Amino acid sequence: MVSFKYLATTLLAASSALAAPHGHKHTHSMRQTANASHPKRGAAYNEASLVQALADSGAVSWAYDWNMEVMGDLPSGVEFVPMLWGSKMFTGWWAAIQTILNSGSTHIMGFNEPDMSSQASMSSSEAAGYYKQYITHFNGQAKLVSPAVTNGVGDDMGLTWMRNFLNSCTDCDISALAVHWYGETADDFKSFVEEAVALQKEFGISETWVTEFALNSDMSGSGATQTSVDFLNEVLPWLDAQDAVARYAYFMCAKGYLLDESSQLSVSGKAYSS
Repeated sequence: MVSFKYLATTLLAASSALAAPHGHKHTHSMRQTANASHPKRGAAYNEASLVQALADSGAVSWAYDWNMEVMGDLPSGVEFVPMLWGSKMFTGWWAAIQTILNSGSTHIMGFNEPDMSSQASMSSSEAAGYYKQYITHFNGQAKLVSPAVTNGVGDDMGLTWMRNFLNSCTDCDISALAVHWYGETADDFKSFVEEAVALQKEFGISETWVTEFALNSDMSGSGATQTSVDFLNEVLPWLDAQDAVARYAYFMCAKGYLLDESSQLSVSGKAYSS
């Protein structure tokens, strides 16, 4: 059992500021015929233009921005994956998602950290109802990804929340189970992902996505350390070797994280691209 509990005061403040749903703007189309050297690897971003540095390295094949719209232009060959962040996005969802699917997206991601009050904030049973209403409808047009839960621990948090959700959403046609992890060590990360994969297989879901992950020490946005590089050098080959893990995205494609202040790859970005 993972003992790490999400830090509501510091870590989540950074996450919610960076990963909040954007306003509605004009979006551009994108294709998903990526030639990335690491086909599982993706980019979590707020500014589409910043994905270029990762794309130039051949590191990423897909990207998402906690939103149902691209919010700019992604590099050629990078698939955009839309997300229904939460109830804030219900208005306008139907038209926006159909436009994105028509543009070539092949997956839809569910709610962002519904087990956290500072994020999508839904009980597992409430989320199951919304998922059926807003996302299951598109089964056959796209592969459907579950809500992404944290590695928090509690009665309706983390993988316990996910189990409760899946028990309530038996007819939701989910193809991938999504999780987030923030913690202290590579061993803890691997253990959590293994727990998520076991749950995925128990419920007959095809694959697992790790759509946010990082060390707690990486969350300040002040630049990477050798510790984060060592972490990435250990976990990235491990993730690539896990047959059940289909996609993953490090937190995040932004200055102070995978990019430096000049929008070039930081030391972490270089490790993520290697």
